[in-house]
Amino acid sequence: MDHPHLHSSDGLTRRRLLQASLIVGGLSALGNFPVGAEPSSSITLPFERGRRPLVTFPEKRPLMMMTTRPPQLETPFPVFNESVFTPNDAFFVRWHLANIPSTIDLQAFRVTLRGRVKHSLSFSLTDLQEQFEAVEVAAVCQCAGNSRGFSEPRVAGGQWGHGAMGNALWTGVRLRDLLEKAGIAPDAKHVRFDGLDRPVADATPDFLKSLSLDHAMADHVLVAYAMNGEPLPFLNGFPLRLVVPGWYATYWVKMLNDIEILNQEDHNFWTEHAYRIPDNPCGCLEPGEKASNKVPISTMKVRSFITNIPDGASLNAAPQVLVKGIAFDQGYGIDQVLLSSDGGQHWKAARLGKDYGDFSFRQWETQIALKPGQSYELQSLAINRIGESQQLHAKWNPSGYLRNAVETVHVSTKG
Repeated sequence: MDHPHLHSSDGLTRRRLLQASLIVGGLSALGNFPVGAEPSSSITLPFERGRRPLVTFPEKRPLMMMTTRPPQLETPFPVFNESVFTPNDAFFVRWHLANIPSTIDLQAFRVTLRGRVKHSLSFSLTDLQEQFEAVEVAAVCQCAGNSRGFSEPRVAGGQWGHGAMGNALWTGVRLRDLLEKAGIAPDAKHVRFDGLDRPVADATPDFLKSLSLDHAMADHVLVAYAMNGEPLPFLNGFPLRLVVPGWYATYWVKMLNDIEILNQEDHNFWTEHAYRIPDNPCGCLEPGEKASNKVPISTMKVRSFITNIPDGASLNAAPQVLVKGIAFDQGYGIDQVLLSSDGGQHWKAARLGKDYGDFSFRQWETQIALKPGQSYELQSLAINRIGESQQLHAKWNPSGYLRNAVETVHVSTKG
């Protein structure tokens, strides 16, 4: 797959990264993070137990809180109408383990490469910036459980709305360049990643994720130190995170400090038992059905959303009403977005916005006519360049993964 929008970057200055480390150094322990919330400040998502308080964490605007230990913060959906790139202070937060460092000393921090390599190596942040080409890629980071709260029947796990995703311009170095510097052994097969977060209880397995060596060597897989031109926010993985465009965020390991090359498949808990889907073309089951075989979740599905009109809106009737939104897929790129105002009976093509790369949000917009005193069901349907499209109806699995149903926005007009 060709990705012409992956390009070189001058990177960030050492001074800006040092400033970021000083900001991070001033944060208190995560267990006592200063969290601001007014009792009346909340958003209610349209499903059972959907009320979310809006809270303020360091470096973040008010976000919807699911949990504080570990931090799980969802982006309020109107943010996605602001820009094609999700602002750093509004980017969703998802950690698996609650024991997260409260400070990071950049002078001492290293990322280590070890295992089936000719030379075990470790690099400081400065080493990465000075010794390797800096590259940028625009890519969507989406939690595998994004939209899980809409599952019917309901399933266990974090009840996310649609805001456990974000699009950013990531800056860093190619993982491939680090691996080649260390020298890959002939029997190498997989690459495993670990971060600085740790379990609170000894019985909880450390959070580890892995990629096949072939995928790890892909041109667009980065070890990133910046997003949207600024150092990574602390809660989004400062000082380094893995960026795996097109794959769900479970692989985007935060606070990355250890890269181990293996000569066999990875059998850790987070590969063998977690983030797995039914091994069939749709990754789905009928409710109550058991999967005979499961495989690790990997690439994202095609999705689109209307961003400028909320569900339940009352609009003024007009011959031309602007409808706009975003679409994305796993990296083939969006070919077209269709819009319906009558619940899917008729569709019209929307106009696509600027192309920031195959892994990025693609903005779209169109105009529709709204008559007085009427109700409408607005729907968008995205199709990628290999013909994959959203599903008209949601598929189900017991983990609430892979949702890519056409979403409906109900609106009425003043009569």
